Amino acid sequence: MKAIEAFYPQLTHPAKVVVTMHQKPDGDAMGSALGLSHFLQALGHSVTVISPTNWAGFLDWMPGTVQLIDFELNREKAKNIIKDAGWIFCLDFNILHRTKNMAQPLADATAIKILIDHHQEPQTEAFDYGVSDVNKSSTCEMVYDFIVGSGHSDKIDLDTATCLYTGVMTDTGSFRFPSTTASVHKMVAHLKELGLQHTIIHEHIYDNFLENRLRFIGHALLNRMDVLYEYNTAVMYIPKQDLQKFDIKTGDTEGLVNYLLTIEGIRLGAIVIDRDEERKWSFRSKGNFDVNTFARLHFEGGGHANAAGGRSSDPLETTYKKFHEVIKQYEQQLQ
Repeated sequence: MKAIEAFYPQLTHPAKVVVTMHQKPDGDAMGSALGLSHFLQALGHSVTVISPTNWAGFLDWMPGTVQLIDFELNREKAKNIIKDAGWIFCLDFNILHRTKNMAQPLADATAIKILIDHHQEPQTEAFDYGVSDVNKSSTCEMVYDFIVGSGHSDKIDLDTATCLYTGVMTDTGSFRFPSTTASVHKMVAHLKELGLQHTIIHEHIYDNFLENRLRFIGHALLNRMDVLYEYNTAVMYIPKQDLQKFDIKTGDTEGLVNYLLTIEGIRLGAIVIDRDEERKWSFRSKGNFDVNTFARLHFEGGGHANAAGGRSSDPLETTYKKFHEVIKQYEQQLQ
Protein backbone atom coordinates (compact mmCIF):
# COMPACT_ATOMS: atom_id res chain seq x y z
CA MET A 1 0.00 0.00 0.00
CA LYS A 2 1.49 3.32 -1.11
CA ALA A 3 1.26 6.43 1.05
CA ILE A 4 -1.91 8.38 0.44
CA GLU A 5 0.11 11.49 -0.43
CA ALA A 6 1.14 9.72 -3.63
CA PHE A 7 -2.51 9.72 -4.68
CA TYR A 8 -3.00 13.50 -4.38
CA PRO A 9 -2.01 14.36 -8.00
CA GLN A 10 -4.79 12.12 -9.33
CA LEU A 11 -7.49 14.18 -7.62
CA THR A 12 -7.46 16.72 -10.46
CA HIS A 13 -8.43 14.08 -13.03
CA PRO A 14 -12.21 13.38 -13.05
CA ALA A 15 -13.11 9.77 -12.31
CA LYS A 16 -15.99 7.46 -11.46
CA VAL A 17 -15.70 7.02 -7.72
CA VAL A 18 -17.27 4.71 -5.16
CA VAL A 19 -17.05 5.60 -1.48
CA THR A 20 -17.91 2.91 1.04
CA MET A 21 -17.65 2.10 4.74
CA HIS A 22 -18.16 -0.77 7.16
CA GLN A 23 -21.47 -2.57 7.62
CA LYS A 24 -24.05 -1.00 9.96
CA PRO A 25 -22.29 2.37 9.63
CA ASP A 26 -22.10 4.64 12.66
CA GLY A 27 -21.69 8.41 12.73
CA ASP A 28 -18.01 8.33 11.82
CA ALA A 29 -18.43 5.85 8.97
CA MET A 30 -21.38 7.72 7.53
CA GLY A 31 -19.90 11.16 8.16
CA SER A 32 -16.56 10.35 6.56
CA ALA A 33 -18.16 8.71 3.51
CA LEU A 34 -20.66 11.49 2.87
CA GLY A 35 -18.16 14.23 3.72
CA LEU A 36 -15.62 12.82 1.28
CA SER A 37 -18.28 12.41 -1.40
CA HIS A 38 -19.28 16.09 -1.17
CA PHE A 39 -15.62 17.09 -1.47
CA LEU A 40 -14.97 14.84 -4.47
CA GLN A 41 -18.09 16.08 -6.23
CA ALA A 42 -16.85 19.64 -5.73
CA LEU A 43 -13.70 18.59 -7.58
CA GLY A 44 -15.78 17.37 -10.51
CA HIS A 45 -15.83 13.61 -9.88
CA SER A 46 -18.84 11.33 -10.36
CA VAL A 47 -19.39 9.83 -6.90
CA THR A 48 -21.61 7.06 -5.55
CA VAL A 49 -21.72 6.22 -1.84
CA ILE A 50 -22.59 2.59 -1.10
CA SER A 51 -23.29 1.24 2.37
CA PRO A 52 -22.83 -2.52 2.82
CA THR A 53 -26.04 -2.66 4.88
CA ASN A 54 -28.77 -0.45 6.28
CA TRP A 55 -27.98 2.29 8.80
CA ALA A 56 -29.52 3.92 11.83
CA GLY A 57 -32.50 6.17 11.20
CA PHE A 58 -30.99 8.99 13.27
CA LEU A 59 -28.41 9.44 10.48
CA ASP A 60 -30.99 10.01 7.73
CA TRP A 61 -30.85 13.79 8.14
CA MET A 62 -27.24 13.97 6.97
CA PRO A 63 -26.61 15.71 3.62
CA GLY A 64 -26.34 13.05 0.93
CA THR A 65 -28.20 10.12 2.51
CA VAL A 66 -31.01 10.41 -0.05
CA GLN A 67 -28.59 9.27 -2.78
CA LEU A 68 -26.95 6.60 -0.60
CA ILE A 69 -27.25 3.01 -1.92
CA ASP A 70 -27.89 0.10 0.44
CA PHE A 71 -25.95 -2.84 -1.02
CA GLU A 72 -28.23 -5.43 0.57
CA LEU A 73 -31.30 -3.93 -1.10
CA ASN A 74 -29.68 -3.15 -4.47
CA ARG A 75 -27.04 -5.84 -4.99
CA GLU A 76 -26.92 -5.98 -8.79
CA LYS A 77 -26.98 -2.22 -9.21
CA ALA A 78 -24.28 -1.79 -6.56
CA LYS A 79 -22.10 -4.55 -8.03
CA ASN A 80 -22.23 -2.93 -11.46
CA ILE A 81 -21.29 0.47 -10.02
CA ILE A 82 -18.37 -1.09 -8.13
CA LYS A 83 -17.27 -2.93 -11.26
CA ASP A 84 -17.27 0.27 -13.34
CA ALA A 85 -15.54 2.46 -10.77
CA GLY A 86 -12.09 3.90 -11.36
CA TRP A 87 -11.46 4.56 -7.67
CA ILE A 88 -12.91 3.02 -4.52
CA PHE A 89 -12.41 4.84 -1.23
CA CYS A 90 -12.66 2.51 1.78
CA LEU A 91 -13.40 4.43 4.97
CA ASP A 92 -13.54 3.49 8.65
CA PHE A 93 -12.65 -0.16 8.08
CA ASN A 94 -9.37 -1.81 7.14
CA ILE A 95 -10.32 -5.44 6.47
CA LEU A 96 -12.62 -6.24 3.56
CA HIS A 97 -14.79 -8.70 5.49
CA ARG A 98 -16.10 -5.78 7.56
CA THR A 99 -18.22 -4.91 4.52
CA LYS A 100 -20.08 -8.24 4.85
CA ASN A 101 -21.48 -9.33 1.46
CA MET A 102 -19.69 -6.50 -0.33
CA ALA A 103 -16.28 -7.97 0.48
CA GLN A 104 -16.02 -10.16 -2.61
CA PRO A 105 -17.17 -7.52 -5.12
CA LEU A 106 -14.63 -5.12 -3.60
CA ALA A 107 -11.87 -7.73 -3.78
CA ASP A 108 -12.73 -8.48 -7.43
CA ALA A 109 -12.89 -4.83 -8.48
CA THR A 110 -10.12 -3.56 -10.74
CA ALA A 111 -10.47 -0.01 -9.43
CA ILE A 112 -7.75 1.77 -7.49
CA LYS A 113 -8.57 1.22 -3.82
CA ILE A 114 -7.75 3.93 -1.28
CA LEU A 115 -7.86 3.29 2.46
CA ILE A 116 -8.54 5.97 5.09
CA ASP A 117 -8.91 4.41 8.53
CA HIS A 118 -7.83 4.55 12.18
CA HIS A 119 -8.21 0.94 13.33
CA GLN A 120 -5.41 -1.47 14.17
CA GLU A 121 -3.86 -4.13 11.92
CA PRO A 122 -4.95 -3.08 8.39
CA GLN A 123 -5.17 -5.55 5.51
CA THR A 124 -2.66 -3.47 3.58
CA GLU A 125 -2.39 -5.85 0.62
CA ALA A 126 -6.03 -5.13 -0.25
CA PHE A 127 -5.40 -1.43 -0.95
CA ASP A 128 -3.32 0.48 -3.49
CA TYR A 129 -2.98 3.72 -1.53
CA GLY A 130 -3.88 4.62 1.98
CA VAL A 131 -3.32 5.96 5.44
CA SER A 132 -3.84 4.03 8.68
CA ASP A 133 -3.35 5.98 11.91
CA VAL A 134 -4.63 4.58 15.21
CA ASN A 135 -3.79 7.85 16.95
CA LYS A 136 -6.45 9.76 15.05
CA SER A 137 -9.76 10.48 16.76
CA SER A 138 -11.88 9.39 13.84
CA THR A 139 -11.93 8.67 10.14
CA CYS A 140 -13.67 12.03 9.69
CA GLU A 141 -10.62 13.79 11.10
CA MET A 142 -8.50 11.82 8.64
CA VAL A 143 -10.73 12.79 5.69
CA TYR A 144 -10.34 16.40 6.79
CA ASP A 145 -6.55 15.91 6.84
CA PHE A 146 -6.77 14.33 3.37
CA ILE A 147 -8.64 17.34 2.00
CA VAL A 148 -6.32 19.88 3.59
CA GLY A 149 -3.17 17.90 2.80
CA SER A 150 -4.11 17.61 -0.86
CA GLY A 151 -4.34 21.40 -1.09
CA HIS A 152 -8.10 21.64 -1.59
CA SER A 153 -9.38 23.00 1.72
CA ASP A 154 -11.21 25.69 -0.25
CA LYS A 155 -13.61 22.94 -1.41
CA ILE A 156 -14.97 22.31 2.11
CA ASP A 157 -18.55 23.56 2.04
CA LEU A 158 -21.17 23.40 4.78
CA ASP A 159 -22.40 19.95 3.71
CA THR A 160 -18.87 18.57 3.95
CA ALA A 161 -18.29 20.34 7.27
CA THR A 162 -21.56 19.01 8.72
CA CYS A 163 -20.75 15.43 7.82
CA LEU A 164 -17.17 15.58 9.10
CA TYR A 165 -18.17 17.23 12.37
CA THR A 166 -20.77 14.51 12.96
CA GLY A 167 -18.18 11.74 12.81
CA VAL A 168 -15.61 13.53 14.95
CA MET A 169 -18.25 14.35 17.55
CA THR A 170 -19.59 10.79 17.79
CA ASP A 171 -16.23 8.99 17.75
CA THR A 172 -14.78 11.22 20.46
CA GLY A 173 -17.83 10.83 22.72
CA SER A 174 -18.68 14.50 22.22
CA PHE A 175 -15.00 15.39 22.64
CA ARG A 176 -14.44 13.69 26.01
CA PHE A 177 -12.31 10.68 24.96
CA PRO A 178 -8.47 10.84 25.10
CA SER A 179 -8.37 10.83 21.29
CA THR A 180 -9.63 14.43 21.34
CA THR A 181 -6.31 16.08 20.53
CA ALA A 182 -5.45 19.69 19.81
CA SER A 183 -5.73 18.90 16.08
CA VAL A 184 -9.37 17.91 16.60
CA HIS A 185 -10.18 21.27 18.17
CA LYS A 186 -8.30 23.09 15.40
CA MET A 187 -10.35 21.21 12.82
CA VAL A 188 -13.61 22.08 14.58
CA ALA A 189 -12.54 25.72 14.83
CA HIS A 190 -11.97 25.79 11.07
CA LEU A 191 -15.40 24.22 10.41
CA LYS A 192 -17.02 26.76 12.73
CA GLU A 193 -15.32 29.57 10.85
CA LEU A 194 -16.97 28.23 7.70
CA GLY A 195 -20.38 28.66 9.32
CA LEU A 196 -20.99 25.22 10.85
CA GLN A 197 -23.99 25.11 13.20
CA HIS A 198 -23.03 22.43 15.71
CA THR A 199 -26.10 22.54 17.99
CA ILE A 200 -28.47 21.15 15.39
CA ILE A 201 -26.08 18.25 14.72
CA HIS A 202 -26.06 17.29 18.40
CA GLU A 203 -29.87 17.41 18.45
CA HIS A 204 -30.15 15.20 15.36
CA ILE A 205 -27.82 12.58 16.83
CA TYR A 206 -28.74 12.56 20.51
CA ASP A 207 -32.29 13.96 20.76
CA ASN A 208 -34.02 12.15 17.94
CA PHE A 209 -35.28 8.82 19.31
CA LEU A 210 -38.69 7.31 19.97
CA GLU A 211 -40.12 6.69 23.42
CA ASN A 212 -39.68 2.92 23.09
CA ARG A 213 -35.89 3.28 22.97
CA LEU A 214 -35.79 5.05 26.32
CA ARG A 215 -38.03 2.40 27.87
CA PHE A 216 -35.78 -0.29 26.36
CA ILE A 217 -32.68 1.28 27.92
CA GLY A 218 -34.39 1.40 31.31
CA HIS A 219 -35.42 -2.25 30.99
CA ALA A 220 -31.89 -3.28 29.99
CA LEU A 221 -30.24 -1.42 32.86
CA LEU A 222 -32.68 -2.82 35.39
CA ASN A 223 -32.93 -6.42 34.20
CA ARG A 224 -29.98 -7.29 31.91
CA MET A 225 -26.92 -5.88 33.67
CA ASP A 226 -24.42 -7.69 35.86
CA VAL A 227 -21.80 -5.77 37.80
CA LEU A 228 -18.67 -7.78 38.60
CA TYR A 229 -16.96 -5.56 41.15
CA GLU A 230 -14.19 -8.08 41.75
CA TYR A 231 -13.10 -7.43 38.14
CA ASN A 232 -14.19 -3.76 37.94
CA THR A 233 -16.41 -4.87 35.07
CA ALA A 234 -20.04 -4.42 34.07
CA VAL A 235 -21.62 -6.62 31.41
CA MET A 236 -25.04 -6.64 29.80
CA TYR A 237 -26.89 -9.12 27.60
CA ILE A 238 -29.80 -8.33 25.28
CA PRO A 239 -31.92 -11.33 24.20
CA LYS A 240 -33.79 -11.24 20.91
CA GLN A 241 -37.16 -11.06 22.66
CA ASP A 242 -36.18 -7.68 24.15
CA LEU A 243 -35.41 -6.30 20.68
CA GLN A 244 -38.80 -7.51 19.48
CA LYS A 245 -40.74 -6.34 22.54
CA PHE A 246 -39.47 -2.78 22.28
CA ASP A 247 -39.34 -2.74 18.45
CA ILE A 248 -35.63 -1.94 18.45
CA LYS A 249 -34.22 -0.84 15.09
CA THR A 250 -30.70 -0.47 13.71
CA GLY A 251 -28.90 2.16 15.77
CA ASP A 252 -31.20 2.02 18.81
CA THR A 253 -28.58 0.14 20.85
CA GLU A 254 -25.85 2.64 19.90
CA GLY A 255 -24.09 3.94 22.99
CA LEU A 256 -25.78 1.55 25.41
CA VAL A 257 -22.43 0.03 26.42
CA ASN A 258 -21.18 3.46 27.50
CA TYR A 259 -23.69 3.56 30.35
CA LEU A 260 -21.75 0.77 32.02
CA LEU A 261 -18.61 2.89 32.34
CA THR A 262 -20.51 5.57 34.26
CA ILE A 263 -20.52 3.27 37.33
CA GLU A 264 -17.85 4.31 39.81
CA GLY A 265 -14.81 2.06 39.65
CA ILE A 266 -15.82 0.21 36.48
CA ARG A 267 -12.96 -0.04 33.99
CA LEU A 268 -14.49 -2.47 31.47
CA GLY A 269 -17.98 -2.39 30.01
CA ALA A 270 -19.31 -5.10 27.70
CA ILE A 271 -22.61 -5.81 26.02
CA VAL A 272 -23.74 -8.71 23.86
CA ILE A 273 -26.82 -8.52 21.64
CA ASP A 274 -28.62 -11.51 20.18
CA ARG A 275 -28.90 -10.83 16.46
CA ASP A 276 -30.46 -13.18 13.93
CA GLU A 277 -27.23 -14.40 12.35
CA GLU A 278 -24.83 -14.00 15.30
CA ARG A 279 -24.23 -12.52 18.72
CA LYS A 280 -22.61 -9.07 18.56
CA TRP A 281 -20.29 -7.86 21.32
CA SER A 282 -19.26 -4.28 22.14
CA PHE A 283 -16.43 -3.49 24.57
CA ARG A 284 -15.40 -0.19 26.16
CA SER A 285 -12.66 0.46 28.70
CA LYS A 286 -10.99 3.16 30.74
CA GLY A 287 -7.27 3.53 31.22
CA ASN A 288 -4.83 1.03 29.76
CA PHE A 289 -7.02 -2.07 29.53
CA ASP A 290 -6.80 -2.96 25.81
CA VAL A 291 -10.18 -4.17 24.57
CA ASN A 292 -8.85 -4.46 21.02
CA THR A 293 -6.55 -7.27 22.13
CA PHE A 294 -9.26 -8.72 24.36
CA ALA A 295 -11.77 -8.82 21.49
CA ARG A 296 -9.28 -10.31 19.05
CA LEU A 297 -8.22 -13.06 21.44
CA HIS A 298 -11.64 -14.16 22.64
CA PHE A 299 -14.47 -12.84 20.45
CA GLU A 300 -13.32 -12.71 16.80
CA GLY A 301 -13.20 -8.94 16.87
CA GLY A 302 -11.01 -5.90 17.30
CA GLY A 303 -11.02 -2.12 17.05
CA HIS A 304 -9.31 0.41 19.28
CA ALA A 305 -7.56 0.12 22.62
CA ASN A 306 -10.56 1.54 24.50
CA ALA A 307 -13.39 0.68 22.09
CA ALA A 308 -13.80 -2.58 20.20
CA GLY A 309 -16.36 -5.04 18.91
CA GLY A 310 -16.66 -8.78 18.56
CA ARG A 311 -18.95 -11.58 17.50
CA SER A 312 -19.90 -15.15 18.32
CA SER A 313 -21.81 -17.89 16.57
CA ASP A 314 -22.62 -19.49 19.93
CA PRO A 315 -26.04 -19.08 21.56
CA LEU A 316 -26.46 -16.00 23.76
CA GLU A 317 -26.21 -17.96 27.00
CA THR A 318 -23.03 -19.73 25.88
CA THR A 319 -21.11 -16.64 24.77
CA TYR A 320 -22.25 -14.74 27.87
CA LYS A 321 -20.98 -17.57 30.08
CA LYS A 322 -17.70 -17.54 28.14
CA PHE A 323 -17.23 -13.86 28.94
CA HIS A 324 -17.67 -14.57 32.65
CA GLU A 325 -15.02 -17.29 32.45
CA VAL A 326 -12.55 -15.34 30.31
CA ILE A 327 -12.67 -12.20 32.44
CA LYS A 328 -11.14 -14.12 35.34
CA GLN A 329 -7.83 -14.11 33.45
CA TYR A 330 -7.72 -10.30 33.63
CA GLU A 331 -8.36 -9.71 37.33
CA GLN A 332 -4.96 -8.14 37.94
CA GLN A 333 -5.06 -5.95 34.83
CA LEU A 334 -8.48 -4.58 35.78
CA GLN A 335 -7.51 -3.63 39.34
